[in-house]
Amino acid sequence: MLPIIYVVEPFGGSIRRHNPALPLVFPDDAGITRGEGIFETLVLNQGQAFNVNRHLERFKASALAMDLPDPTESKWVEATLAALEEFGLGEGKCTWIYTRGRASTGIPTGWVSVEPLDAELLAQREKGVKAVSLENVRQFPGAVGAKTLNYASTMAALRQAKQSGADEVIFLDSDGHVLEGSRSSVITVKGKKLRTPDAPGIISGTTQAALFELAQKDGYRCKAKVMDTEYLRGADSVWLVSSTRGPVRVTHLDGEKLAKPADEAELKKLMTKAMYAEG
Repeated sequence: MLPIIYVVEPFGGSIRRHNPALPLVFPDDAGITRGEGIFETLVLNQGQAFNVNRHLERFKASALAMDLPDPTESKWVEATLAALEEFGLGEGKCTWIYTRGRASTGIPTGWVSVEPLDAELLAQREKGVKAVSLENVRQFPGAVGAKTLNYASTMAALRQAKQSGADEVIFLDSDGHVLEGSRSSVITVKGKKLRTPDAPGIISGTTQAALFELAQKDGYRCKAKVMDTEYLRGADSVWLVSSTRGPVRVTHLDGEKLAKPADEAELKKLMTKAMYAEG
């Protein structure tokens, strides 16, 4: 299935449907030539997009960090709803992409793309993932905490992980502190305590925020904490959560098998509920 694409004109202009069989981005667009741009990915299901407000907040924060013009929220939502109406009721993902635009014009480029979820991602929800820990080299000055298009080193890390028989990467800082997954937040569970890494430069997780809000109502104690890989190994279970992949348990870390919790089904249900929150 070809993606459904709506172009969002900058500075509050119109939206328009784009034929996915035709080119969209020009060769001198900074999103292509330098990776200068930001994105958000929302999960779709039963004709609805989830955690929209949290994604909008992070999208605007990323634009500010990258010195991009403030995105007009109403137009991105309008384009999302238009694409979602065409997509229908199935489970899918909606990606917002916003670049610095063409070098020749200086006008930003923005579009919304909707498509089904990847089959491999859906399989990982059921079987979990094997992960390796690697030092993060992705961040660069001026974009710390922004969700940018500059993912070349992340994809290289994922290829390295696959070469070693793993599925995923958990990034560490230069001091060995846990940061995040390649495209997800790290969550540890120990009894009724949920923890996520606390370290500079971590991209705030929309699903993680929704999870902590829900879990606290269910009696869990939730907070961010500085952690290393030994802390992960000592947890009852370790999870990766994001807007589209949902809750995925880390079954192995650096070749070592991790614990499988007795309450796995309960935890997965709670985390899936957070994935489909309406915040």
